[in-house]
Amino acid sequence: MSDAQERKANPLKSFIGGGFGGVCTVVTGHPLDTIKVRLQTMPRPAPGEQPMYTGTFDCARKTIKNEGYRGLYKGMSAPLVGITPIFALCFAGYSLGKRVQQTEDSTKLTYRQIFVAGSFSGLLSTIIMAPGERIKCLLQVQQASAGERKYNGMLDCAFKLYKEGGIRSIYKGSFATLLRDLPANGAYFVTYEYIQAQAKRLTGSNEVSMAATLLAGGSSGIAYWIVGMPADVLKSRLQTSPPGYYKHGIRSAFKDLMKTEGPLALYRGISAVMIRAFPANAACFFGIELVNKAFNKIAPNF
Repeated sequence: MSDAQERKANPLKSFIGGGFGGVCTVVTGHPLDTIKVRLQTMPRPAPGEQPMYTGTFDCARKTIKNEGYRGLYKGMSAPLVGITPIFALCFAGYSLGKRVQQTEDSTKLTYRQIFVAGSFSGLLSTIIMAPGERIKCLLQVQQASAGERKYNGMLDCAFKLYKEGGIRSIYKGSFATLLRDLPANGAYFVTYEYIQAQAKRLTGSNEVSMAATLLAGGSSGIAYWIVGMPADVLKSRLQTSPPGYYKHGIRSAFKDLMKTEGPLALYRGISAVMIRAFPANAACFFGIELVNKAFNKIAPNF
């Protein structure tokens, strides 16, 4: 993406690169995503009882002890199947958001315009991301519980959700996903473009090294979660709750969390998120750069 602001954005190219980058992200970051969801959704301990997990490393230790290393990858089929179109739509949406603001090929966007384009990408990706996250969270939480297994994988989970509540059940938590992704995606792409721009300024070249790309990608992931973590906690609570538990959706989830656990609960699981964010998003942009370089060799004018 070293020439992202010197050439007019190409949504199709970004669609392909984003899809491959998404696969790299899931493979790298899913274990810590599992820990994050389990920390976010663990039951509140009764007075005098110890919590199910005392933190990120305790959750990882207990997961590996009880389920083996495969337990850290529980629920990965849903995001892995969905991640290609999700990231493809996300990066295509970002490219399209930039393109409509570019009057000509040499137009350099302001960071406000980049934020708007990034937020637009969240709008498109939610179409696929919301049901994928719903299924992923249910499978991750189910594996951590000691009760009977309700779902036997991604497809079985999707079928049962549809049977129980139709398409609305599958898309439960969509508004919370939007509430997370619109501002967080904006911060994500602004951070990436800013670090890339600074790298170009320091080197005096339009070419950006892979090290700078990895730094920009990893830092953008951290920026995303600083902005999006509170909405993500509410989304996880909402998507794993029994039908009718939160009568007014995300509003009820927020009121319940504030009443029972306080504001700090909005950042529960943040350590797992931050440990995961840098390498996962660095891997994403590494994958995208590989695709871009392949295009530059095969079809330089694409």
